Amino acid sequence: MEQFSSSAKLIVFLPLAILAVLLEAWLYRRRFGKEYPWGDSLTSVGVGLGHQITGVVNLTLIQGLMGGWAWEHRIFTMPAAWWTPVLLFLLLDFAYYWYHRAAHEVNVMWATHSTHHSPGEMTLTASVRLGWTPFLSFSWLFFLPLVLLGFSVPSVFGMLTVSLLYQFWLHTRLIGKLGWLEGIINTPSAHRVHHASNEQFLDRNFGGFLIIFDRLFGTYAPEGNEADIRYGLVHPNPSRNPFNVVFANWADLVRRFVAMKGVVARMRVVFAKPAEVPALPTR
Repeated sequence: MEQFSSSAKLIVFLPLAILAVLLEAWLYRRRFGKEYPWGDSLTSVGVGLGHQITGVVNLTLIQGLMGGWAWEHRIFTMPAAWWTPVLLFLLLDFAYYWYHRAAHEVNVMWATHSTHHSPGEMTLTASVRLGWTPFLSFSWLFFLPLVLLGFSVPSVFGMLTVSLLYQFWLHTRLIGKLGWLEGIINTPSAHRVHHASNEQFLDRNFGGFLIIFDRLFGTYAPEGNEADIRYGLVHPNPSRNPFNVVFANWADLVRRFVAMKGVVARMRVVFAKPAEVPALPTR
């Protein structure tokens, strides 16, 4: 998921992430008998750096809105009780499920989120390939109700940061299925399905910490033979240029929006499912 980073998270997380990637690269060659995809990984790092830089603007706008209007109009103020973070954990994961699902089903949200699905291999570095435009894609709307319910903005973003850090280890092919945990929490196996471009796996396993909401709402799919999974976009973008990776789908959205005639057709370009966006008119 792509959004809401902080410099503090980067400082603490970066050394551990580098060590984990180096270990994965060594094990990857031993396990699969081929070189680690360093080129694709460097692209992911470049995109991740851009996400950190643009995150300053995104975070300022989003937290400003939530800490201003939303907090001032909150319905309750959550108490400093032991159950408050537990409730926030569950509600945030519920909100994250619906955000993540919408990011696959609404074209303007997919324009940002597709960046995360562009790597052609499932490695830890893919976790940092995050979009630069969450504010423009309205992802923050799914977490706004938590502030209106009375959870403080720092607590909401803090829990969201923990969720994103948790998801780092999900982006690898080196960890197999985890037995009875599958179908309860989000695991590398479940997340490999999410990153697959095979038709039977498209738009599955949207959970953050948990996978139970996928089971409740019919979007859960277990991993079969991992060797048969194709990673990346249905229509791959082979570019190694971070700007191209981030803005290719945005450019396509704008091009189609301008080319369409009428309000309805243009709104479909923005809000339809990516696979159902109207084709460009022929001349």
